[in-house]
Amino acid sequence: MKQDRGKYKTLFLSTFKLSACTFGGGFVIIPLMRKKFVEELHWIEEQEMMDLTAIAQSSPGAIAVNASILVGYHVAGITGAFITVLGTVLPPLVIISIISFFYRAFRDNVIVNMAMTGMLAGVAAVICDVVITMGKTIFRQKRILPVAVLLLSFVAVRFLNVNIILIILICGVVGAADTFYHEKKRGA
Repeated sequence: MKQDRGKYKTLFLSTFKLSACTFGGGFVIIPLMRKKFVEELHWIEEQEMMDLTAIAQSSPGAIAVNASILVGYHVAGITGAFITVLGTVLPPLVIISIISFFYRAFRDNVIVNMAMTGMLAGVAAVICDVVITMGKTIFRQKRILPVAVLLLSFVAVRFLNVNIILIILICGVVGAADTFYHEKKRGA
């Protein structure tokens, strides 16, 4: 029981700190969660984190909250999911509540606007890091289908303006069929 409390405490504090120090949306928190739970704590394998990230991205809602739910559940079940959600939503809730009281002062402040512009560049860099990290994992598999899905999805979204929901659904079906095929092949 004491070990569970320690794990719960670590889950809460980790997600709380990550959420409190993350600006720029959910994609920014993913590499930080990866570093914490995969590299530092070794609670999640690299491939599992990639899978959890894919599920978090394709699920409705905020990616940071979705990823926290999945990581918390993976590490400590339903209680872990509740703890990580609380740790993830509390900092923005408190910060936004405080900022809302002083919104008029912040809105027109030149220094605040310059700081936000600087943060935007940092956020773009972190998102690029996520793309490169996830891309490396896909290319390391040395299989043609995941790379083809990656490239075709990019072309469909970027150049052909295909609806992202359709892309997600098609990729989910292709991924499920591919997994089913390889599992059946492995079992035969």
